[in-house]
Amino acid sequence: MSGVVVAGVDGSASSLAAVEEAAREARSRGAGLRVVHAFIWPALHVPLGPPPSGPAGGGLRNLADRVVAEAVERARAAAPEVEVSHAVVTGEPLTVLEAQSRAAELVVVGSRGMGGFVGLLVGSTAVHLAAHGRCPVLVVREQSSAEGPIVLGVDGSAAGGPAVDFAFAEAELRKAPLVALHAWTTWNAPMPAPQDVSMPYANPPGALVGEEERLLSEALAGHQERHPGVVVEHRVVHGGTREALIEASRSAQLVVTGARGRGGFAGLLLGSVSQALLHHAHCPVAVVRGAEARH
Repeated sequence: MSGVVVAGVDGSASSLAAVEEAAREARSRGAGLRVVHAFIWPALHVPLGPPPSGPAGGGLRNLADRVVAEAVERARAAAPEVEVSHAVVTGEPLTVLEAQSRAAELVVVGSRGMGGFVGLLVGSTAVHLAAHGRCPVLVVREQSSAEGPIVLGVDGSAAGGPAVDFAFAEAELRKAPLVALHAWTTWNAPMPAPQDVSMPYANPPGALVGEEERLLSEALAGHQERHPGVVVEHRVVHGGTREALIEASRSAQLVVTGARGRGGFAGLLLGSVSQALLHHAHCPVAVVRGAEARH
């Protein structure tokens, strides 16, 4: 095994779908799978064993064990060849899974767990991990298209470099094509040409499109050589980044994005594009933070 994939489970349908996806990820990576349930009740000083008048199998601790056992069974059914370990870890989910991410290749969670409020599209655990995880975080939203491409959002920022690395590696593991998508508007493109074309800062016709295509090519430079088996489509779209990636997710098996791009405000750990994808993408979303996340 080259490492470990961690699946966070809480008994919800969303987390069971996530553990199956995590098992497939572990299989493709030659890694082990660790199924983790965050057991918050001891910290709240409530009784954990069966009630005196209840069945012997009752109680919060037995419930936690059943949650993990069901998840392990689902994982082994999805990928029988993967070595699966499991743990019930005392603590609240955000802290437990962030700690688990320090030694993991990938953490996989469902988009919404048992504690979600009705009407929310994505739970706090998924959003928190995407912002604070020390490794890439895969959030399973909907059933992905098994034949679709990997879609990578590219904005040319230094912070997006690890996401490019992850997307190429994931496409190679899945034997899937990669769509590298860069969306631009007049707000994030170079300044348009002035009316007087004789001025030194004038851009020739088509310069904006050419500049964005160059940005995309530079962001992907070297990756194709390191992953020669990956078929890559360069896609430059004139429009909003969030809208373009959400639309592309309809036919994708995975969307990959950085946590923050060049449009983010200083101090934010999760940008508006990655948050929009977590809430509205039509397939699983992988959020890959910068290299500093592991330190």
